[in-house]
Amino acid sequence: MVEHTQPRRTPFHQTHLSLGARMIEFFGWEMPVQYSSIIEEHRCVRSHVGIFDLSHMGEFEVRGPKATAYLQQLLTNNVERAADGKAMYSALCKDDGRVLDDLLVYKRAQNDFLVVVNASNIEKDFAWFAKHRPEGVELVNRSYDVALVAVQGPKAKDVVGPIVSAPTDDLYYYEFREDEIAGRPVTLARTGYTGEDGFEIYVQNADAQAIWDAVWRAGQPYGMLPIGLGARDTLRLEMGYALYGHELTEAINPIEAGIGWVVSAKTGDGRPRTFFGSDIVLPLKKNGAARTLLALKLDGKGVPRQHCAVKAGGQVVGEVTSGTMSPSLGEAIALALVNVESAGKPLSIEIRGREVAASVAQVPFVPSHVRRRPKE
Repeated sequence: MVEHTQPRRTPFHQTHLSLGARMIEFFGWEMPVQYSSIIEEHRCVRSHVGIFDLSHMGEFEVRGPKATAYLQQLLTNNVERAADGKAMYSALCKDDGRVLDDLLVYKRAQNDFLVVVNASNIEKDFAWFAKHRPEGVELVNRSYDVALVAVQGPKAKDVVGPIVSAPTDDLYYYEFREDEIAGRPVTLARTGYTGEDGFEIYVQNADAQAIWDAVWRAGQPYGMLPIGLGARDTLRLEMGYALYGHELTEAINPIEAGIGWVVSAKTGDGRPRTFFGSDIVLPLKKNGAARTLLALKLDGKGVPRQHCAVKAGGQVVGEVTSGTMSPSLGEAIALALVNVESAGKPLSIEIRGREVAASVAQVPFVPSHVRRRPKE
């Protein structure tokens, strides 16, 4: 493996510079953090449509006769339940039940999957996948061959619909299909990380710029803006979505992190499941964990940030995992990991030495507009 001493660049690096992006190093990648302002970009996604470069994410191909059984052993969610053309969210745990990563699994066909992992964890995750790969499973790291463009916002369907080969009306949240844009093959997924309707478009690096240009041209009548990592974070936090390195780490199990809904104790036909960490995680799901993730709103002035102490009765009972001033609400919001015993008590957040009262809220902090398939 070639060791990279300089940050990697996505196929859109020159495009970002031409659009005036402020670039930062982000887990080994040189990425745009903002182009105009985080608030302007955030509000554009909530009201119109934005385009994101997510090419730093990692992609693993997993296929072969034992691929489903292999992923069942690695992941907390029940992959047997996934249908062809559907995506599934899951946690990847160590033997001790702590979270190595959170990821998406796209089921292309029986025993044929695309696994999408966080940029910060590509090498760590691939080593874990490779370590436990049995005979009968082909595992390929495509992370540096594949680009990813996201189109998010209420106008996303108006942008993407005219440039793909078939109507998007039958494609719902967490569903995907193979398609074409500008004559190039793409995987078109109705997934995203903003809470708005939208699409994520996977494409080979060689075709990436043609896809970006086609989407960008189609988006101009709808007020499309390029969106950086800064607005991506405020958008996901308003939805209460977990972010690795914040709500999820190797020091937190999925029950504490509030994603117990992706921990499945049984297979599709009701048989008990085992997976890495299941002897720790499954009892926690049944009996409860010592800590819990709370959504909080500040009752006073201030902006909570990661690692700010959460207090109850003057005692530290936890810490903020993510916090910001919500551009949509104009209120300070946070996610915090706290001791279960303190969850029902009056809480405060210590910000620069000053305690500010905080109230427990519900997530999402703002309504979600993802396009879910109607229940039959």
